[in-house]
Amino acid sequence: MNKANKSVIYWLLTGCFLLFLMVTVGGITRLTNSGLSMTDWHLVTDTFPPLTEEKWNAAFDEYKKFPEYQKINIHNDFQLSDYKFIYFWEWFHRFIGRIIGLVFIIPFVYFLIKKKLDRATVKKCFILLFMGGFQGFLGWFMVRSGLIDNPDVSHFRLALHLTFAFITFAYTLWVALDLIHPHRNPAHEYLRKIARYALALLLLQIIYGGFVAGLNAGLIHNHWPMMSDGQFIHDSVFIEQKNLLLNFIEGKSGVQFVHRTLAYIVVFIIGFLFVKSKKSFLLQDQKKGINLLVILVLLQFALGVFTLLLGVPLWLGLAHQINAFFLLAAMTYTLHRLSN
Repeated sequence: MNKANKSVIYWLLTGCFLLFLMVTVGGITRLTNSGLSMTDWHLVTDTFPPLTEEKWNAAFDEYKKFPEYQKINIHNDFQLSDYKFIYFWEWFHRFIGRIIGLVFIIPFVYFLIKKKLDRATVKKCFILLFMGGFQGFLGWFMVRSGLIDNPDVSHFRLALHLTFAFITFAYTLWVALDLIHPHRNPAHEYLRKIARYALALLLLQIIYGGFVAGLNAGLIHNHWPMMSDGQFIHDSVFIEQKNLLLNFIEGKSGVQFVHRTLAYIVVFIIGFLFVKSKKSFLLQDQKKGINLLVILVLLQFALGVFTLLLGVPLWLGLAHQINAFFLLAAMTYTLHRLSN
């Protein structure tokens, strides 16, 4: 690590941690059905939750005007205390987003003034600035879809919001790794190509994880390795929607089937990378990255199976999402160390 870049590296890694925290809280928000509790967005006035009972009642009355309360919670003896619980998680999720903005912008301006960033890093940081702002837009774009007629957010928008958060994290980590390891290892073209395919498949799997979450598709076919009724591919996979393609992007059974199948493929390609790496001369950090990948992908597979079998309990669904973050971090690190 270059000592001149030490403060910049810590700044970027702090951003990585905050992004991890935000996605974790976002997972809790989703699993507790808290995401539609705040029905508007204001940059300043929503910074803190209501501080008086009068303001809480006003916020609750506003929430009652929207589909989630009118179609679901009105029938569940939903009280102000229940509203405060779901409000907290959505507010906390947004609050972390504000903190990330401050943690990025203020040090960035400072580093620019002090000329601690080279031209290449400045360009990368401007990309990160755009990505952070766009992620905030995607969050509201997602929430908006559940405030019109349907009391659920669009699973397409949820997957977009979730996946872009993962990508922003991975890119932030990559920029930090560029500074931590300014002199790259000799490139392993073949292994790097496999790692790139693995990363693409992992991102596709994250997209389908968002689909599963948005459609609550983990609450059906709670069996493994068969979906149910002794069928590896359940009949419902092909009949939920109007055509075959829609079954695999909008049907609960079809989306779950794709997510299940991609899990096998991701495990296979990372296992293939591991086997091929044994036939190559690798540096210690490259070996560690690939070994960690294998451990995390097997853990992720096991977490996915148990999450499904147990009907998606909150703690297990959250553990599955958190480990996906660790897996993407290991994937990013490994690909970086295999590149020149």
